[in-house]
Amino acid sequence: MSITLKDVKAARERLAGQLVLTPCEQSQTLSAQLGCELFIKFENQQFTASFKERGALNSLLKQAELVSQGVVAMSAGNHAQALAYHGTRLGIPTTIVMPRITPNAKVEATRLLGAEVILHGSQFDETLQFTKSLAQEKGLFLVHPFDAVDVIEGQGTVALEILEQVSDLDAVVVPIGGGGLISGIASVVKALSPQTQVIGVQMERFRGAHAMYHETGEEAVTHGSTVAEGIAVKAPGEITARLIKQLVDDVVLVSETEVEQAIFDLLEIEKTVAEGAGAAGLALVRKEKARFAGKRVAMVLCGGNIDMMILSSVLQRGLVRSNRLVRLQVEIPDTPGALANLTTLLGDLDSNIMDIYHQRAFGGSSVRATLVELVLQMRGEEQQDNVTQALEARGYDVRLVG
Repeated sequence: MSITLKDVKAARERLAGQLVLTPCEQSQTLSAQLGCELFIKFENQQFTASFKERGALNSLLKQAELVSQGVVAMSAGNHAQALAYHGTRLGIPTTIVMPRITPNAKVEATRLLGAEVILHGSQFDETLQFTKSLAQEKGLFLVHPFDAVDVIEGQGTVALEILEQVSDLDAVVVPIGGGGLISGIASVVKALSPQTQVIGVQMERFRGAHAMYHETGEEAVTHGSTVAEGIAVKAPGEITARLIKQLVDDVVLVSETEVEQAIFDLLEIEKTVAEGAGAAGLALVRKEKARFAGKRVAMVLCGGNIDMMILSSVLQRGLVRSNRLVRLQVEIPDTPGALANLTTLLGDLDSNIMDIYHQRAFGGSSVRATLVELVLQMRGEEQQDNVTQALEARGYDVRLVG
């Protein structure tokens, strides 16, 4: 099985004028931080904020006769919204089957785009089997989220654009879930620029493609939840597994913390929202700076559909990691005015108190002392050190709380 350059170019012609031509621009700040020339392909600027529109739309257009009676897909995320949007736009009845555990926000977003949503099953295999049965029963065309030639060809158009937008690339970094995106990109890159490496990135907790590629002998490894739910796939498909083994130069794992930091950096530096999968490429480039030093690297920011509660938590945790939110425990005398003296001193040190907890019954070295726990807003590690040193110089017992 192969995806030809001719077929991907035909897909681009098919998609012309119906998708956003997303920019691929160099991040000056991240390039300086990481010691490479880093270019970002902003697929989060598609209408449904994901590259998934390419494969879904190509399948609808290429199989025009087969999809006229309606299409069905199993998805809890970006593929669902992409298919719902373009199916409705083209007047094609669209049914999306989602696991029962799918967050209501995603269910409603898909319905809002015009699809009929059916909730069924609690696990991938159960939901997929139901979807296949439904397609056969009702004569619907099944649009697989990643393991289909039409879909892979559509995703490959990302690479055509990248290679036209940026010359002489040394590497393209691509997130892997089921493998549709990297299969399409690798097929194009190896045809047009074989010296350019295609490197896949996957989460430590969902490493099916990594285990397959490196032949580690691990069965599909799925550990708990992940901030990158868009690539939380048990294993690549039959077609994508073969293409990954054949065309991809390496597959590397990144951690939850590394991806969280990448989401934070993209928002703060590039002013762009990335879901976990979309930030995975930056997490890898930051993790392996030496590997990419001095090279021209493109990363695919594949999507920006992140839950607002998750984004809020990521930002709070990022502020803690960068020492801009700091938690201190300070022991003070249990006497009138002692708390006022402490807070006045913190104000003089330009440290903003975000939260304060005054504890008498627990902690404290003496019955005549009390423990105050504070969350302080600071500028970073240097100010944190200045504040703790100034408090200690005034005789306070200070402890940083992790």
